[in-house]
Amino acid sequence: MPVTDSCVITQRFLNNFAKESFMPYAPSNGIDIYYEVHGKGDPLIFCHEFAGDIRSWDLQVNYFSRNFKVITYCSRGYPPTSVPEDPESYSQDIAVDDLKSLMDFLKIEKAHIVGLSMGGNVALNFGIKYPAQAMTLTIAGTGTGSDDPVSFRERILKFSEGMRSEGMSFMSDYLKGPHRVQLELKDPKGYELFCHQFMEHSNIGSANTFYGVLTKRPPIFDLQSQLANIKIPVLVMTGDEDDPCIQPSLFIKESIPGAGLIMFPRSGHAINLEEPQLFNTSVFEFINNSSADYWGPREQGEAGGSLT
Repeated sequence: MPVTDSCVITQRFLNNFAKESFMPYAPSNGIDIYYEVHGKGDPLIFCHEFAGDIRSWDLQVNYFSRNFKVITYCSRGYPPTSVPEDPESYSQDIAVDDLKSLMDFLKIEKAHIVGLSMGGNVALNFGIKYPAQAMTLTIAGTGTGSDDPVSFRERILKFSEGMRSEGMSFMSDYLKGPHRVQLELKDPKGYELFCHQFMEHSNIGSANTFYGVLTKRPPIFDLQSQLANIKIPVLVMTGDEDDPCIQPSLFIKESIPGAGLIMFPRSGHAINLEEPQLFNTSVFEFINNSSADYWGPREQGEAGGSLT
């Protein structure tokens, strides 16, 4: 029998929200999505990474809710959102449609969408599938597994099977890798909190997310024609030590006509936590300037101009 610590974890997570008499949920494809809304203004939605959840955007909520209507949510498989036990209830397409359902439920016609890692893939593919509902896209730390998809899928399946059979304890070393150590070095307390919150996740939801979403999503390099058709402004961000995301980030920048690229120095994967000030100000300036002409398709200049 698989180890199921999701009920225990869910109750512990819900206890953290016990002060609230009402927990908001949005229906989507047979599940309920937990979400939060803070502030007023243009809608700004954050999509979290695999190792994060709604709480990993707290530093962004505090900053952006002064000027925007900020929406954060837990993806399916992440309590308090529903945790379907069927692995076939998880895929990247379903995750994209969950975001669409959340927007429809909140009566949001268009929004600025920010995603990190797994959430970056959701944001990017949302822009491909529902371009009319995206004002801008910010794609951060996205594309892991694209360089070597076969090896990546093998490793993800191993992690998925381990979480299903042994619980989240199987992932105790997951956040100690070469693309996570940067957060530990820069913010030891923040890193400890991030690890603690990660270990609170549902093992069934996490295993199914790995199996259904990460093993089956296409590599970024397979999306060139779709990326070329994105007409809205896009900001791509990555850490210069987040090796699996560097080439995919460059590829996204080169493929989308209206994309810009920021590379964070001496930074790994969780750049929103490692460098919150740089992350927040970069996204803020991008959104504020996204209507400017220079965020349209790249101009080529004069053919006989300078060499640089």
